[in-house]
Amino acid sequence: MQPTFVLVHSPSVGPSTWRPVAECLTATGYPVRLPSLLDIGAGAPPFWPRIVSAVRDDLRQVPAASPLVLVAHSNAGLFLPLIRSGLDRPVVGSVFVDAALPARSGPTPVAPPRLLEFLRPMAMNGRLPRWTDWWDEAEVASLFPNPKVRRTVVEEQPTLPLSYYEQNIPVPEGWDDHPCSYLLFSPPYAGLAAEARERGWRSAHLPGTHLHQISDPVGTARHLVGLAATA
Repeated sequence: MQPTFVLVHSPSVGPSTWRPVAECLTATGYPVRLPSLLDIGAGAPPFWPRIVSAVRDDLRQVPAASPLVLVAHSNAGLFLPLIRSGLDRPVVGSVFVDAALPARSGPTPVAPPRLLEFLRPMAMNGRLPRWTDWWDEAEVASLFPNPKVRRTVVEEQPTLPLSYYEQNIPVPEGWDDHPCSYLLFSPPYAGLAAEARERGWRSAHLPGTHLHQISDPVGTARHLVGLAATA
């Protein structure tokens, strides 16, 4: 049975960041789910239970016996252990894509102190600007292959509360009871890819920007299939 790829986007952006890869995987015969986390910033913290529920609810349409490959991009990687622990389904692999890693033990902060220092002055009435509004124009423009894709991703982004980045994420023991791997895109995540290798995970490198999956969905899909096959 072909595994179902569950593509989990960063809560800082939206599911359109994974849609081109989803289309490539579907075209090659793999079932895909693309849960939306766009509404998790509503209400009070903690926010992680809403992320777990969103993924679990989306998978109701998948047969219970279907094996899953969980794929998390960017800071969605911090929630992958909770997603795994919240699923009563066979998970045969997890792939972290240019992603933050959960702590080996104990809770993991969503944002380290230096990032919080950067974010706090931006908050207005407790909410932050959209993620692409944090950076200068040249850096943002380099993330997108064309204006149409940029417009789709930018318009979809949520304005998350600062408290989202101030939360600590539990790391359930035993969550990594299945093969895990790391797909590196951009240089800022090279240290995390090295840490993944130290944990004994398989790794691959597809050079690009942090949103490389929207520029090279074919290459990204190919690497995901390859990493899942090593599980």
